[in-house]
Amino acid sequence: MSKSDYTRREFIRTLGLTTAALTVSSKFNFRNITPAARPNLLFIITDDHTAQAISAYGSRINKTPNIDRIAGEGARFNNAFCTNSICAPSRASILTGKYSHKNGVTDNRQVFNADQLTFPLLLQQAGYQTAVIGKWHLHSDPKGFDYWNIFPGQGQYYNPDLIEMGTEKRYHGYATDLITDMSLNWLKNRNDKKPFCLLYQHKAPHRNWMPPPKYLNKYKDVEIPLPETFWDDYSTRSAAAKEQEMRVADHLVYGFDLKLDPKLDTDENLREMWINTYARFDDQQKKIWDDAYREENEAFYRANLKGRELAEWKYQRYMKDYLRCVDSVDENIGRVLDYLDDNGLSENTIVVYTSDQGFYLGEHGWFDKRFMYEESLHMPLLIRYPDRIRKGLVNDDMILNIDFAPLFLDYTGLEKPPEMQGESFSGLIDGTEKNWRDAVYYHYYEYPAWHMVKKHYGIRTKRYKLIHFYYDIDAWELYDLEKDPHELNNIYDDPLNAPLVNELKHRMSELQKKYGDMQE
Repeated sequence: MSKSDYTRREFIRTLGLTTAALTVSSKFNFRNITPAARPNLLFIITDDHTAQAISAYGSRINKTPNIDRIAGEGARFNNAFCTNSICAPSRASILTGKYSHKNGVTDNRQVFNADQLTFPLLLQQAGYQTAVIGKWHLHSDPKGFDYWNIFPGQGQYYNPDLIEMGTEKRYHGYATDLITDMSLNWLKNRNDKKPFCLLYQHKAPHRNWMPPPKYLNKYKDVEIPLPETFWDDYSTRSAAAKEQEMRVADHLVYGFDLKLDPKLDTDENLREMWINTYARFDDQQKKIWDDAYREENEAFYRANLKGRELAEWKYQRYMKDYLRCVDSVDENIGRVLDYLDDNGLSENTIVVYTSDQGFYLGEHGWFDKRFMYEESLHMPLLIRYPDRIRKGLVNDDMILNIDFAPLFLDYTGLEKPPEMQGESFSGLIDGTEKNWRDAVYYHYYEYPAWHMVKKHYGIRTKRYKLIHFYYDIDAWELYDLEKDPHELNNIYDDPLNAPLVNELKHRMSELQKKYGDMQE
């Protein structure tokens, strides 16, 4: 089966979901909130920015002072999880408050049914000005927004095309700067008599990690430390961990990912990826780019590295470009936070920072995401709301991306629609919630496809994680996160763990029934 094939079951399921339309009520109950006092919402979403690269989460490889401001002036959530670790499905779950099998976007190839209920649509109907600017990646035009200007597909870092209210146009410059300029312009020209909801959504630091000109030389003399598990051999795990195609050592593309001569790539399609990307530069951009990489690239060609030395060189190039992209995001977020401060908007604006999922920064030898292992399951989540969240709050409860929409509706005085499967976690923030979840359910679908991570579902409790890989495999993995936080030792087959396995399977079955997901 090719990477782009769908199973018949997947096609039928998707067709049924995407043809359903929902009606939005025009009556709203603003619970104890006067219309004039309704808070604004600035929702910042980056792509593939993992907590390991945020200093508020203790990063040992970079500093993110502006993102850290949100944590320091608000709350940091240490256990926020995605329900399906891949871009479009996570974004669909964030918008709808529903699992992938309910919102119809189980993988990156499916079209989001924009007629279903989303929190921006509900806020718009309730009188909010709504806008989305930047990455959308849901293959349908946004609905529920008074203004939208989005990248087609994944978007480009340099001189990107954007679709503004249905009209596509190419812009000159760097994507992270441009998205910020557009967002600030929208904020400056909005109707200041109405509350606003702005989704400010970056492409960065998504693959292929192209830094802006000002950061191209940052980290040149810095050695990024290897993760403890970089040379993981997957010895206790199933074939799923061994047969993926996302190893730094083996699967980064020489041209597109590593900014080397694309002729080093034997696959013609892979060569074309970088040739087409490089062609977007104007002459001045090409010169700046070539000058920044030339010396290191020439040294690489001379060295003729092999084995571990080659893998570690690739890691350094990958990580430095990734972190340079993060630096640009952090800088631009600072511009927007400063705008809120300078215009007296900070006190009554909920500021949320997250990314659509976690990401591997060399852990287990990998880049990308998808697996239910901790690095890709975790999402960064920082929230500042002076009226309701005390400074410096740290929370360790298990939050899901389907909880974001209910929280936003709660804080803006709206009722959560019955079809939303998530729950507002405002009670965790103010200390009134006494009966929160003690386990989360996860389901990943996109296989066969890029990176070849097999389909799987699982349950995570505070201590344990049980995963079932299926489709062309039938394999189980169990981890004790307290004793084995790096998930190196699969203890599923240990007879002593049989009672624990049975208990976790039973609890997982209960969650599947609760969320309406049939076990494959």
